[in-house]
Amino acid sequence: MEVQEAIRRKRAVRQYTPDPLPPDVVDDIVHAGRRAQSSKNTQPWHFIAVQDRATIDELATMGDFTGPLKTAALVVALVTPDPAKGWWIMFDAGQAASYMQLAAVELGVGSCLVSLHRPEGAGALLGFPDDLRCHVVLSFGYPQDPAAFDLPRPREGRRPPSDVIHYERFGRHEG
Repeated sequence: MEVQEAIRRKRAVRQYTPDPLPPDVVDDIVHAGRRAQSSKNTQPWHFIAVQDRATIDELATMGDFTGPLKTAALVVALVTPDPAKGWWIMFDAGQAASYMQLAAVELGVGSCLVSLHRPEGAGALLGFPDDLRCHVVLSFGYPQDPAAFDLPRPREGRRPPSDVIHYERFGRHEG
């Protein structure tokens, strides 16, 4: 699949089938995150791939909008140094998340980014050191909707290009 096609097909998928993801699919997804660029190549992340249902259910209690975790076959916890140490930490983690999500599209796997609003127990649950944090997890699974990646799809909810794309200066909409 071409990158532009994966970008066009990428959707936030929030409902998954009960089918597990094969180990090679899980590996392909998390290894895509490793390839993301980062500020000064610091790679300020760890990825914890979770498939244990009880652990996923516990993670779901740590956020307000964690519905996608309820049916996820895989959850990847993005574990980073404290974002208060630099804004680029979460930017870099976001790039790694995007790489994983685009790799998932190519594999026919849906995904959704989920914020943990009360992440305090994540370290004890997932076993990472006290100097690291987990504010975001990604849910993955085969989409319950078989048309989840179909093209074309309406651009519902997308702001028009003239609202977000500027050339040379803010407010200039032609290149």
